[in-house]
Amino acid sequence: MLFNVRIWAALASVAMNGSIAVAQTLPTHRIPAALAAEAASETVSVCSKQGYRETAQVVDADGAIIATLRGDGAGIHSLDSALDKAYTAVSFKSDTLALGERAKEDALVSLAKLPHVMFLGGGVVIKLGDEIIGAIGAAGAPGAKLDDACARAGLDKIKDRLQ
Repeated sequence: MLFNVRIWAALASVAMNGSIAVAQTLPTHRIPAALAAEAASETVSVCSKQGYRETAQVVDADGAIIATLRGDGAGIHSLDSALDKAYTAVSFKSDTLALGERAKEDALVSLAKLPHVMFLGGGVVIKLGDEIIGAIGAAGAPGAKLDDACARAGLDKIKDRLQ
């Protein structure tokens, strides 16, 4: 109730002063579902050809899932790991392999306690110019650098078609 009173008081103040800001929208770009699915498929396929049982998740700039593919025989935990890597990459606006290295040297490691934050390689940001529009998370290969390479293969498959 007190919250509603404050909102009305603020609106009344703005109305009496005669100054209401004009709302503007922010330009954003989205990854089409078809390209996200293709990136996830390529990520899993590249790892599978190397004998790894991989899962890939693609998220948008907000960390919401666009596409998921759990490869044949991939462990159930790889779903969570791939999502956490993608979420971390998009949240911190950096690939998780680099974040993992940085976490060894500074206070960044304390943020690993936050839900869904994982500083292991396999989370790769998706950019359109300088704008981060999403991320690919890969999990299941026997090592963070291998997950990272598979996620990068997924990104390479679609990056020229992002607009």
